[in-house]
Amino acid sequence: MNQKISERFTNLIGEIDAIDSSKTRSSGDFGDGWKIDSDAFLAWRVKAKNIILQVCGEKSQHFIEFTQSEKVAGLGDGYHSALKRTRAVFSAAKDDFEGGYLTSIKSLVQAEVFDSELEQAEELLASGYHIAAAVIAGVVLETGLRELCDRNTIPHSKLDKMNADLAKKGAYNKLQQKRVTALADIRNSAAHGKPDEFTVEDVRAMIKEVGQFLAVNLSAE
Repeated sequence: MNQKISERFTNLIGEIDAIDSSKTRSSGDFGDGWKIDSDAFLAWRVKAKNIILQVCGEKSQHFIEFTQSEKVAGLGDGYHSALKRTRAVFSAAKDDFEGGYLTSIKSLVQAEVFDSELEQAEELLASGYHIAAAVIAGVVLETGLRELCDRNTIPHSKLDKMNADLAKKGAYNKLQQKRVTALADIRNSAAHGKPDEFTVEDVRAMIKEVGQFLAVNLSAE
């Protein structure tokens, strides 16, 4: 997965450099400048923003800076200036990704969020709300599966299909697939108000297993 993302970064650097190299000199009322293919630049920005969003996240400094740098400020500014700015930000994101910084940071932040939500599930369980605890643990599990799908270029879908697709692609083995199915069954029973189909101990084990599953499969790379 990392190799595919790295190749995508490299290809997009090549695309923006090609757009830059095809620029032509232009003259106007406010002086000479460079003219680039604005349609090609727009298409590149869409693709570049998409990969930065996926790898860095919407609240990352990389995404924020890219969004700001693509704007044309007004007189004296132009698409070529925006091209140079966005390429610089994109190159920084590429370097940080290939250096292993982005994946590790994202994984660590994600792990903290999951831990917090699982702790909430444990507190609900301890307070006698085992149905709500099962629902929360199920949400954490499904969110984790979505992240695994992103890492393995698998589209998001219903939990059962994501589970099957991930096992088919080798993200984890058939035994883990069966355990995820069992955990999802508890979540579904809780969400549909069928408490007779699982016990308090089932939920306790579920919270523990979800935590272990995420620790193994979503550890920082």
